[in-house]
Amino acid sequence: MSIRILLADDHKIIRDGLQSLLEKEKGMEVIAFAENGRKAVKQTRKYKPDIVIMDISMPDLNGIDATKQILSEVEDVKVIALSTYSDRRFVVGMIKAGVSGYLLKDCAFDELARAIRTAMKGQTYLSPGISETVVKSIKDRQLKGETSGDLSMLTDREREVLQLISEGKATKEIAACLNVSVKTIETHRQKIMNKLNIRNIAELTKFAIREGLTTL
Repeated sequence: MSIRILLADDHKIIRDGLQSLLEKEKGMEVIAFAENGRKAVKQTRKYKPDIVIMDISMPDLNGIDATKQILSEVEDVKVIALSTYSDRRFVVGMIKAGVSGYLLKDCAFDELARAIRTAMKGQTYLSPGISETVVKSIKDRQLKGETSGDLSMLTDREREVLQLISEGKATKEIAACLNVSVKTIETHRQKIMNKLNIRNIAELTKFAIREGLTTL
């Protein structure tokens, strides 16, 4: 039986290129696509793939929060991060979310195929550069006694709202996207600002970019 794969990336050329390569690989098939994290969650619920190849920096819902939702809602699915970012906050964020692999987009295709098969065995695959980042992060936290940072103060829903605010969406748009009332979003926004001690949208946006929730 083939390994069923969902590709989540906001660039069509990446999705098309990965599909072409993966479908030449024996025992693998691409069954669905998603151009943002929210659609990745929906498509995973619908198609129940074995593997989700997940970009991190995507609009509407980033790869870290999409991964958390997928792994909490869909049984037996594995997520592999495929990103341009080797920065510690992205790597640690995805590992904490529960990914079964983390690779950089400049890797050879053979490495991605190997990561997929490793994940299917219930193991975790990290590319060499990423492994070094993880080890350094652990050592730094042990030496400095670091906490997770201000972002850890927010709930998953508050993270979603913060990303949508930082992407310039109006309160009504966010409410419609999340199927809640405008008042609920206003309450979330106020709680976010209070927790982070931030008083305006511009500073919220800077914070979201700095913490990797969204990009410029």
